[in-house]
Parts: sequence; structure tokens; C-alpha cells
Amino acid sequence: MKTLEQINEVLESIRPALRSDGGDIEFVDFDETAGVLQLRFLGACGDCPISEVTLRQGIERRILTAVPQVREVRAH
Repeated sequence: MKTLEQINEVLESIRPALRSDGGDIEFVDFDETAGVLQLRFLGACGDCPISEVTLRQGIERRILTAVPQVREVRAH
């Protein structure tokens, strides 16, 4: 499976939880050389004061575990 397909698969598994709170997450870019994935929070997640916690403890942890090519996840 290609890296982008793996990333999208993980994002799809996360989306229901984000959507239940009125938000979502969007793929922005993946730099294969640096291993940096950029995502954008949408809806309620865009203004949420704990979105950074969600990014680090939830989203990034799951992506790093499932997609070894990703070394870091950043909110864009």
C-alpha cells in the first residue's frame, strides 16, 4: 500500500470522532523526504483550544504507528 493511501486510511478511521464534535481534518501535504505530514483542522476543530493535544496525542500517535514513513505531523 502506498504511503498516501495509508495516511488516508488512518485519517478515515479518525474522522468519525472528529465529526461527532462538529469538526474534521483535511490532508494538506506530505513531504516524503522529511517525513512531515501537514493537516488542517476544519469546523469546530479549527477553533478548538485543545486541537494541539488532539493532534499530538491522538492523530500523530496513530499515524506514526501505522505509517512508518511519517516522522512528524503538523497542523497547517
